[in-house]
Amino acid sequence: MFSTSTQSKCWIFKDEAQISRLRKTANDRFISRQLNSNRSTDDFLSPEEERTIYKHYEFTLRDFCKKFQPPVPRSVIGTSFHYFKRFYLNNSVMDYHPKHMLVTCVYLACKVEEFNVSIVQFVSNVRGDREKATDIILNNELLLMQQLKYHLTIHNPYRPLEGLLIDLKTRCPQFPDPEKLRIYMDDFLERTLFTDAMLLMAPSQIALTAVLYAANKAQVNFETYITDFLFANSPREKLHHVRDTVKKLYLMVRGIEVPPKERVRACEQKLEKCRNQENNPDSQVYKRKMQEGLDDDQQTSSKYSRISEEHRQVDDSMGGSSALEGSP
Repeated sequence: MFSTSTQSKCWIFKDEAQISRLRKTANDRFISRQLNSNRSTDDFLSPEEERTIYKHYEFTLRDFCKKFQPPVPRSVIGTSFHYFKRFYLNNSVMDYHPKHMLVTCVYLACKVEEFNVSIVQFVSNVRGDREKATDIILNNELLLMQQLKYHLTIHNPYRPLEGLLIDLKTRCPQFPDPEKLRIYMDDFLERTLFTDAMLLMAPSQIALTAVLYAANKAQVNFETYITDFLFANSPREKLHHVRDTVKKLYLMVRGIEVPPKERVRACEQKLEKCRNQENNPDSQVYKRKMQEGLDDDQQTSSKYSRISEEHRQVDDSMGGSSALEGSP
């Protein structure tokens, strides 16, 4: 149930101001780590510039999922957006580039939502060097899970929406067939992906707002369904709260803006100059760090092999018996 889930307890926030503070803290934390005598704060992205890049890659995430082959279910798309938004609550785009985390979010979402696709199939949807894409995804997967606190189960609004449609058909046969409104509902739910609604509201609230949005678009009055059926036995305060939530989500969806290409380009250019090179797969710093990791692994493997060989020689000198094997 959503009410007892980690999503409800850990990833639903009081208001948009709290979310903005978390993002600003991530920005400040990165700058304080990277700041030195050769750099000023103006050399780094501001929270607003980070937001421009982040929003741009939200649309890229949607497009990647839409074009994916084989076609992914909506649950994978919704879960990918949850992971993406959660990750950048506490991390800066200057630390981890969204183009790398984007594909990692989708790959992890495919696993969690049990959409069976191999890494080879997955990277066939990525433009460019697929071997490099494989390395990036696999190297970032554990990092992503850690930053998500291993809270991987996501409650999307798609299932509550289906429940509302069944309820409408069952209890209110006098209304037009809700299936005819589905195109509007699906459109609304997709738009909510580009807001912070999933960090502020329960999936059932988002689903209900989608139904009311669709009814308004089709000029169908669902008011009696809300008052006489859905919340017939609820306190008046709860109905007021629902109306406020619906209104708030309407405004959030209406306020969606696609970042202008010129602004995105300028922010991307600035990002390339200030990003953490230790997390940039194209940088020499990153390649050196990876090579050092491989060297450490090889040293550990060699040490283990040497110890194993020494133990074998001791066993041979004792007549082939081992301390782990017990006496004949």
